[in-house]
Amino acid sequence: MSNPTDPGARSGGPAAFASTRGRFYAYVLALLCCVFLISNISATKVIEIGPFVADGGAFLFPLAYILGDVISEVYGFRAARRAVLMGFAMQALAVLVFFLVQVAPAGPGYENQSAFEAVLGFYPRIVAASLAGYLVGQLLNAYVLVKVKEKMGEKHLWVRLLTSTGVGEFADTLIFCIVAFAGVIPGWDFVNYIIVGFVYKVAVEIVLMPITYRVIGWIKARETTYAPGGAETDAKV
Repeated sequence: MSNPTDPGARSGGPAAFASTRGRFYAYVLALLCCVFLISNISATKVIEIGPFVADGGAFLFPLAYILGDVISEVYGFRAARRAVLMGFAMQALAVLVFFLVQVAPAGPGYENQSAFEAVLGFYPRIVAASLAGYLVGQLLNAYVLVKVKEKMGEKHLWVRLLTSTGVGEFADTLIFCIVAFAGVIPGWDFVNYIIVGFVYKVAVEIVLMPITYRVIGWIKARETTYAPGGAETDAKV
């Protein structure tokens, strides 16, 4: 399978990467952190659509892996690892702030303390689950993508995207579901939750792959440091 829009479909060539000092790394990093934060807050609500059980984070979280793929493909493993750790730190900061707000005395006229605690009081468990899943899943995603790229060069981007996403999303979904909702979602619904979560996330990656191709190609064409052997300090594992 090949795709004419694949930025590397026309030439195998050695693996190329750009420097994180380029024009777009900071923007993609900021967007990744925002997606991660919003998804984890949304994940405090379990939702049911027909026979499928999921959490609110399902609407946005798959984009975190797409953005992780963009960073890994364009900037390399070290840049992706830096992005993952930054997202981790921002999530830890959110947990601390929400905890301090929750335990602080309610002010005059504020009558929503119980509602605040019901939603964000569950947030630390969601974050613990998400951080564990995210850290393992995203690092596996970046590692697999870069290793496949080092072997295949610039050609067949679709192989890197599907392989890395399959490995990363499986680890992420399994860890997150067990830590966040084991004992909360009962019986078969819990198994359903894991299966649906994994299949859905991978399906989103496949559906959005043409857009991912275009974004990666657009950034590669505009990052002047993107070249074979470039940015070795960022790209090497």
